[in-house]
Amino acid sequence: MNLPALIGLGLFLGMKHATDPDHVVAVTAIASRSRRLAPAAGIGMLWGVGHTLTIFMVGAAIILFNLVVPPRIGLAMEFAVGIALAVVGCLNVAGRKGPISAGLDDQGRVPRLRAFLVGLVHGLAGSAAVALLVLSTVRDPRMAVAYLLVFGLGTMLGMMLITVTLAVPTSVAARKFPSVAPGIQFGTGLISAAFGLWVMYDVGYVDGLFRAVPHWTPH
Repeated sequence: MNLPALIGLGLFLGMKHATDPDHVVAVTAIASRSRRLAPAAGIGMLWGVGHTLTIFMVGAAIILFNLVVPPRIGLAMEFAVGIALAVVGCLNVAGRKGPISAGLDDQGRVPRLRAFLVGLVHGLAGSAAVALLVLSTVRDPRMAVAYLLVFGLGTMLGMMLITVTLAVPTSVAARKFPSVAPGIQFGTGLISAAFGLWVMYDVGYVDGLFRAVPHWTPH
C-alpha cells in the first residue's frame, strides 16, 4: 500500500472509530455541562489525545515485538472501559460540586482531565484490535506504526467533530432555557452509567472474564 492510500485509509478508519457507541456516550456525558463550543471541542480533542497515546504505545509494541494479548488481559482492558463509563455517568447523575465532580464550568480543568483519562482507557481496550487490523493490511512494521499515528489523528478529528455537533443543540438549549441544563447532565449521566454497567456485564459474564474459560475477540 502506498503512502497516500495509507494516510487516507488511516484517517477514514480513525474518524469512523470515533463513532463507536461507547466513545460517543463517554464524551457526551463529559461535555454535557459545557455551554460553549470551544470547550466542547477541546474535550473531544483531549479524549482523542488520550486514546491515540495508548493506541500508539500498545499497538506499536504488538506490531514491533509480535506481542500476543492473552484473552483475560484483553477482556480486563474492555472491562475497564465499562468502569470508566459508569463512573463518569454516576458523577453526572450525582451532580455534586466537588473537586472530582462532573463538568463544573466551561473553563474547569476537571472535564478536560477526565476526557483525557477516559480516552486513555478506551485506547488501551482498542489497541489490540487496531494493531491486528493494521497487520492484516500493512506488512512493513514501520509503515504499520506510522499508520497508527494517522489513525489516531483521524480519531481525534472525528471525536472533535462529533463533540461539537452534539454540543450545538445542548449549548443553545442551555443558554435559552437554563433550567434544562441539569436535565441534560442527568440524562447523559444516566445513559453513560447504564451503558457502562452493560459493558461490565457483557465482558464479565457473557465473554467470560470472570469465568474459567474467557472468550475474547478484539474489537
